[in-house]
Formats: sequence, structure tokens, C-alpha cells
Amino acid sequence: MKDQAPPTPIESPLLAERAGKAALHGFFTRAGGVSEGIYRGLNVGLGSKDERGRVEENRARVARWFSAEPGRLATVHQVHSPDVVTVDETYDGSRPEADALVSATPGVVLGVLAADCGPILFCDPEARVVGAAHAGWKGALYGVLENTIAAMERLGARRGSILASLGPSISRRNYEVGPEFVERFLGVDQAYERYFTASGKPGHAMFDLPGLTTQRLADAGVTAENLDLCTYPDEERFFSYRRTTHRQEPDYGRQISAIMLRG
Repeated sequence: MKDQAPPTPIESPLLAERAGKAALHGFFTRAGGVSEGIYRGLNVGLGSKDERGRVEENRARVARWFSAEPGRLATVHQVHSPDVVTVDETYDGSRPEADALVSATPGVVLGVLAADCGPILFCDPEARVVGAAHAGWKGALYGVLENTIAAMERLGARRGSILASLGPSISRRNYEVGPEFVERFLGVDQAYERYFTASGKPGHAMFDLPGLTTQRLADAGVTAENLDLCTYPDEERFFSYRRTTHRQEPDYGRQISAIMLRG
């Protein structure tokens, strides 16, 4: 495989400043991988149609960035659920169906994949508990963020001490939805109307997924930030499901966001 420079993930200012001594983290981009073609770069999606060996090498590169063995990179089979799994020293490489992970075990890397949906990294630096969640519209609406926080609390975290950072995800300016989508949200809470603005297409709206995500985090009592990085227009750095769909490409890659407790 073609040799490339190592991955160069984006860092959260909030986590770096206030949790850097407790945890190492990174919002990885396409940089530093071995995949080619439409998967060019650091595609870590085992569910993509990319060559399996390239995906596994990319995942190994992510693990090595954390100075961890590939088998210590824990991910899940993401299904847009509110479900969370707890990972400890017995982690065996399995990928249960869930959309978030939490851990109080140093040396285990928690990773979530995304290609427009929101990757959120969590850390309580005082209790030394970390988490990672994948929140598309369904996960954000139906509780994956709150469930992740509750799972961290069961490991000893205090929500008032939890820091959360939303990484690269699709922004309002590139997320057009239909009327039935809007009605689904308003059926849950009429106040969600503030996350929609009219689009140029009759009956459609632009949806602010990052706004919903960060507000849900704030309402849950944690300190949250949004890196404000939109995946859709930035093809050099990010994979995007919606961009791929608009181009009618056959498949797409996934980037990873990951966090690990230091030893």
C-alpha cells in the first residue's frame, strides 16, 4: 500500500484546554490514509465497499496515533439508535449495534464514525470518564446524547463536570429537508421550529442539526462546544453522505472521531 503521512486530526479547544491531562482525542479527517478513488484518504468505514485491507490499515493508523494497538480501537455498528455500550479492559473487538460508547478504562480508544452526522466526544476530566456518540437527526432527537451522559454518570462522572465537543457535521446551510421531516420534529416539541428556516424549494426547510445537538447537550447540563465545521462543502477534508447522494456516486467513506483516557 502506498505510504502516506500519518493522520492529522483536528483538536477541540475545549477538550484540549480542560481535559488534555486526562484524555487524548482527535476529530480525524481524510488525511493520512491509504484508501483511493471515492474513498481517498482515511476511510475507516467497515460498512463501505472500500477494500477491507485498506480500511483496516486506516483504522490501525488511527489506533497508532493514540499509541494503541489496533485491537484497542473500539467502535460500534451504528444504527441511528439512542443506545450506548460501556467498554472496559475486557473489550474483545466486537461491534454491537449502538451509537455511543463510554469508558473509564485507560488505553481503550472510543471511536464513532460519521459522514454528515454529528460526532460528539465527551470527557469528565475529574472522574476520568470518556464517551463518544454518533448523533444524526434520529439519535439527537431520541436521546443518544442524554443516554451517553447517563452512562458516564454510572461510571462515576458528574454531568456538571462533563465537557462535550461536536466535531465536523453537516450545517444548516447544506441540510435541506422535506415537510414530513419538519412535522416529525414539531410532533415531539413545537419549540424545535427554531431549528428550521425556509429553503428555496417550496414546502422544504433548512435544518440546523448542530444547533439541535448543542442545545440538547446544554439542556442536559454539560459544557458543550461546536467546532462549526461543515462536512458537505469541504471535500478535501471530509466525507459527506449528502454530497455523495447529490453526485449519485455509488458509495462514500467515513471519518472517525475518537478519545482515549491517558494511563
